Amino acid sequence: MSLTFPARFMLAAAMNPCQCGYFGDPLHDCTCTPPLIQRYLARISGPLLDRIDLHIQVPAVKYKELAQDEKSEESAIIRERILAARGIQSKRLEGFGIYCNAQMTPRTLRRFCKLDSESEKQMENAITRLGLSARAYDRILRVSRTMADLENAERINARNVAEAIQYRTLDRTYWQ
Repeated sequence: MSLTFPARFMLAAAMNPCQCGYFGDPLHDCTCTPPLIQRYLARISGPLLDRIDLHIQVPAVKYKELAQDEKSEESAIIRERILAARGIQSKRLEGFGIYCNAQMTPRTLRRFCKLDSESEKQMENAITRLGLSARAYDRILRVSRTMADLENAERINARNVAEAIQYRTLDRTYWQ
């Protein structure tokens, strides 16, 4: 028997880049062989990884960066920008019974995520070069639309698409 239950959740996950944890670290030598790294990363199935919108590498932070007293953007300012983007999304999607970009169906994606010719070329290049799936394509469109909303832009531009593609780190690095 197969059952479907309604659920909406946000998954946040983390993993090491390899068994020893130092693959790609400029300060430490990785002791893992390429086949060992591939086997370690293959523990996450491609179809599961394909369903995760954002995957990024987070390098170790150096002491000087931790100790410096430089001001960063305040959380309240970031929160206002996010609330504004969510308002834009909610207004755009209100007639479809959804309220944010993450809920867009393929039909609403095609309607609200139109790409200009430069963005289309970028997307085609990424799909071809990285061998991305149709699901990854849709994920990139959703993230691109969100990037444009955060900028309060009506249309998705090439910079938005490039940024969304960059958030597919595991597609670019490991699964080729």
